Amino acid sequence: MMTVRPMTKRDVTRVYEIEVQSFRSPWSKLSLLGELHNNVAHYYVAEEEGHVVGYGGMWLLFDEAHITNIAIAPEARGRHLGRYLLYGMMKAAHERGAERMTLEVRETNTVAQNLYYSFDFEKQGFRKRYYEDTGEGALLLWNEDLGATLEKNACIQDSFAVQ
Repeated sequence: MMTVRPMTKRDVTRVYEIEVQSFRSPWSKLSLLGELHNNVAHYYVAEEEGHVVGYGGMWLLFDEAHITNIAIAPEARGRHLGRYLLYGMMKAAHERGAERMTLEVRETNTVAQNLYYSFDFEKQGFRKRYYEDTGEGALLLWNEDLGATLEKNACIQDSFAVQ
């Protein structure tokens, strides 16, 4: 069974490995460590049998959550772990008072877009040349009602544990 739990300092090395494997312009290890001291940042890891297989971070500001990054290790992809991790993050955000959630996603990352659309995110904007590494644009997605999405997908919670 997978567990979604808050990221700790001990997790940063593994999270950084996943970051480097997943993104063309990865965040530095120092940036990830810094997020642990950022009062608005909340980072989580997805763990299976004591091994971190994914992570996600978000900033909570007032009634909004902004996903900063989310990734699953390449060897663990294709098993719906991203779905569980996203649900866990949405639940944590909602429990902390967020009513809405937003994120940017590469315009060519249809796998991620499909995941977000399945959780009621809708395109509400486009940022031209958002990603400096390729000049690619980003879709700006919003979920305007976290509570309704969590209720609609409550059966997902039976597949993993959230700490």
